[in-house]
Amino acid sequence: MSTTTTTTEIIHGQHQKRLTVKGIKGDIDDQHIGRLRPTPKDAPLSELKQQLDEDGYLFIKNLIPRDDVLHVRQKYFEHYSPTGILLPGTNPVDGVFNATTDPAYHAGLGAGNLPSSEDDVEKLISAHVLPDYLKFLDHPDLRAMVRALMNWDREILLRRTLLRHNIPHGLSTGVHYDKLFLRDGGAYFLTAWVPIGDIALNGGGLIYLSDSAGLGREIEDDFTRRAATLPESERVSAFNVNMGQFGQLSDDAGSFHVEWAKGKGKWLVSDFEAGDVVFHDPYTIHGSSRNEDAEGRIRLSTDLRFYEEGSDIDARWMRYWTPGDGL
Repeated sequence: MSTTTTTTEIIHGQHQKRLTVKGIKGDIDDQHIGRLRPTPKDAPLSELKQQLDEDGYLFIKNLIPRDDVLHVRQKYFEHYSPTGILLPGTNPVDGVFNATTDPAYHAGLGAGNLPSSEDDVEKLISAHVLPDYLKFLDHPDLRAMVRALMNWDREILLRRTLLRHNIPHGLSTGVHYDKLFLRDGGAYFLTAWVPIGDIALNGGGLIYLSDSAGLGREIEDDFTRRAATLPESERVSAFNVNMGQFGQLSDDAGSFHVEWAKGKGKWLVSDFEAGDVVFHDPYTIHGSSRNEDAEGRIRLSTDLRFYEEGSDIDARWMRYWTPGDGL
């Protein structure tokens, strides 16, 4: 993996010298940006496991048939289009944002705002139980890879999945690791981040801090020590008194890299295609860049957490997502 790639090269000649991670914060110096390492789905299983273990992530290309992913994208935007989120006259599968509408209204999950209309909030909720989406979550190619990577006979997918749309120039996901939000239950879980559609290099995809799982564990150990005197319900919460806003570690990836990671490692970025999947460790530190897609496309993705059947899971996540569920 090259360590000399600059942000300007990464953005394919567009005149943007910094990668923006959340809102107006989060500029990352070029020298601290690298590339995610893609891996073909037919690579030897031993290599796939080794990369997940050593890097804390595994970026598999074309794991799921492209048409199966685009079908879910089509259904999501057909379902959500009555809110006015799509540019009139465009195909829902393209997911082109209607820039004449209020961006705050269409911010989506995790961005601090929900639509003011109860009907439109209900569309966000019901999107998580659309039949085509639920069928997709059982996709045999995805499930088989989870079992193979983890040596599990059977896996459980937590019902609380996060189906996120990120509009151009809106707020994106701050810096965090997933264990922050799944502290109840002691078993190991595996996250699969699934882009639902193509995402350009500047389209708001996930970014990963290289070699960061160890740092994530150190941070969590510190949080655990400081929360020792809190009631159990607060100890397992990502929103307890020791945590930052929205449970994130930071909304400024550049400062986080300097202050917490002490300048070690790089923020790894990539473009993504429909069918790609990134698996990552519960402690791997990541966030997302701001969506600055030149064609105005909305980034759609889902976050999935898998446990081995019969293990000690975070049972709070066995309910479908609803606003204000405290998780």
